[in-house]
Amino acid sequence: MLPSAFLHHLISSPDYQGELVHVERIPASEPVYASLGHDLAPALSRRLRAVGIRQLYRHQARAIDLLLDGANVVVNAPSASGKSLCYQLATLHALEKDRNATSLYLFPTKALAQDQLRSLRSLACPRPLPASAIETFDGDTIVESRSAIRKRARIVLTNPDMLHLGILPNHSLWSRYLRGLKYVVLDESHVYRGILGSHVANIIRRLRRMCLLYGSAPTFICCSATIANAPEHATRLCGVGFEIVEGGDGPHGEKHFALWNPALTDPARGLRRSHNSEASSFLCTLVSRGVRTLVFARTRRLAELIYVYARQRLSAELAARIRPYRAGYLAQDRREIEQRFSVGELDGLVSTSAMELGVDVGDLDATVLAGYPGNMASAWQQAGRSGRGGTPSLSILVAQDNPLDQYLMRNPSFFFARRYEQALINPANPHVLEPHVLCAAWEKPLALQEVQAIDQMAPGVIERLLTRGVLRERRGRLYPDISLKYPAQQVNIRSAGSSYRVIDVSRGTLLETVDGAVAMSQLHPGAVYLHQGDTYLVRELDIQGRTAWAEARDVDYYTVARELSDIRVMSVDSEKRCSHATVRLGSVRVTTHVVAFRKRRQYTEESLGEEPLDLPETTFDTKAFWFDVPGGAIERVAANGVGLDGGLHACEHATIGVLPLYALCDRSDIGGVSTPHDFSTGVPHVYVYDAYPGGIGIADMGYSMIEQLWRATLSLVRDCPCSDGCPSCIQSPKCGNNNEPLDKQGAIAILGSLAGDVDRSGDSK
Repeated sequence: MLPSAFLHHLISSPDYQGELVHVERIPASEPVYASLGHDLAPALSRRLRAVGIRQLYRHQARAIDLLLDGANVVVNAPSASGKSLCYQLATLHALEKDRNATSLYLFPTKALAQDQLRSLRSLACPRPLPASAIETFDGDTIVESRSAIRKRARIVLTNPDMLHLGILPNHSLWSRYLRGLKYVVLDESHVYRGILGSHVANIIRRLRRMCLLYGSAPTFICCSATIANAPEHATRLCGVGFEIVEGGDGPHGEKHFALWNPALTDPARGLRRSHNSEASSFLCTLVSRGVRTLVFARTRRLAELIYVYARQRLSAELAARIRPYRAGYLAQDRREIEQRFSVGELDGLVSTSAMELGVDVGDLDATVLAGYPGNMASAWQQAGRSGRGGTPSLSILVAQDNPLDQYLMRNPSFFFARRYEQALINPANPHVLEPHVLCAAWEKPLALQEVQAIDQMAPGVIERLLTRGVLRERRGRLYPDISLKYPAQQVNIRSAGSSYRVIDVSRGTLLETVDGAVAMSQLHPGAVYLHQGDTYLVRELDIQGRTAWAEARDVDYYTVARELSDIRVMSVDSEKRCSHATVRLGSVRVTTHVVAFRKRRQYTEESLGEEPLDLPETTFDTKAFWFDVPGGAIERVAANGVGLDGGLHACEHATIGVLPLYALCDRSDIGGVSTPHDFSTGVPHVYVYDAYPGGIGIADMGYSMIEQLWRATLSLVRDCPCSDGCPSCIQSPKCGNNNEPLDKQGAIAILGSLAGDVDRSGDSK
């Protein structure tokens, strides 16, 4: 398939309505090679020749040289640039030179670890290492094999969860391995951001502590998709300094990257065709033409929906050659899908970001992004899954009806300039740090200097743990209370809360697990839940038992939860004046309450009504930035005859929608509240907060670049073609007030004043 021919087919269709807003042609590039400054171990050099590797790309050679010189290295490079070979060669060389040396590879997913196991063994075996010296160690590893792995493995491939839960608490059993630890690899390190990244940073510090106990000081290697702050992020993750190597010296074929904005169905209201339906249509058309295609969806539910749509449109023969893929499936189901797609038994896959990472699924011709994935790093990682073989490839970004996607549709140069975001973590978040302090004390009592360092990083954490009685002082050291049993088991490093189980009521079997942070909104009674293309209706949610009971049902609608939020300022950390407005950063207390859910018909998005829910409130402390509205803006709103309440509310929605352009986060990582009469000051305010207890740095980022954020938000709202506001600019699917009141002109007046975009007559442009 030639991408240009396929795009011509699209615009020649009689149904075409101008949806193709931009096509970026990314030319093919030739490789840039370089020689190593070090001689590799002879056995490794022979093995490289045996597998057909005669030359190294320039960034590979530089990274390996730095590693062999003893530097910690972060490789900041795009998808399919050969990052894995950087750490594979460095570690294999070191292990060949020192027969007692070991290495630890950390991957964010089990699938990626399994894929890298195959790749590494093909390179390393039988020399310089036998297959038995390279093993995965994760939750799927059978118990009978674990002792042998501890005794003989020299390279262990695992994930942060297993390091936290299975290795560090049992460090005495791993003494041989930890004593020889030479290299620690964090592959796809850009994934370790937000709450997960904050947990991983503390796990790595616990690992370094155990290495010190056993006399090793490993070198760290981070491999990341391209982000704006790669060395700083790696340093915050690992607690050591890094040298950065920028990738991009490998070859790639020509790529056509198309931006597709679904046609308007109601121009006045700004309503567009469903992006899910459009992505499904692309999948059907491409698969029907023999084009191997991978579709990325933003959420588990949307991945299932797109698959269902496509399965219904395709013939039975072709429908059997597509599958959905996402986290939450049982391990054997994931492995089967990966294998079938890799060997070509499947022609199409609809996946969440679980397939974004470097799992080898063979050569793909096309990728379809069903909605902007929320950040540039993920967008280019997903697009980079096609065209790895050097042949021409196609990527299509299908826009959603939301502010972020529509901003990019109207500003394609912003997207293709590749303004990469910063990855944000907060290892000192007390909600994250406290349980890891207990884990560390359980692994080895805390010495005085360690206690002082924790106090300096996060004042009050040690004192709170002592007051609760879970830490006790004895002979100048801090020990966990004797009643504390295996504290690592109480820490879920991938969410702000414990997971919920989803049980099929008819069979009593486990379908999957769901993050506790979204359980109230996704597993409430009456919720429609999708699993491998099958529809389930949640009958009961047992909050105390963290279990949802679901029944298989064939329904033609999906559900969206409605959530109310309240906010209280606890303290102000910083304050500044910008454009006659006061902007503050500080700690707040947020109360959220899922009060109802709406039903929407599949395909048409038609509203089928709303039903109330009786669920408990949840309260948490976090970080926020907030700003008041200048008096001039209030006067301008009044002079234009529009509503202040609606203008503030619209301003809040749009600001939250645009912020992910600058911080490596998702729209769901952010919350907001607006009030025309703040309870403490009596003046209008807009609050934007981190939607996680303790915060992860998003509010700090928004506060630091508030004026840039105001300007981008104004551009989004003002340039939207709708009349009164729509999902593309000021409406939010999460709004607990049913998107009422909202006033587009009021938001333009407020944002125009805040951004300083005012003409001489005093009217916002």
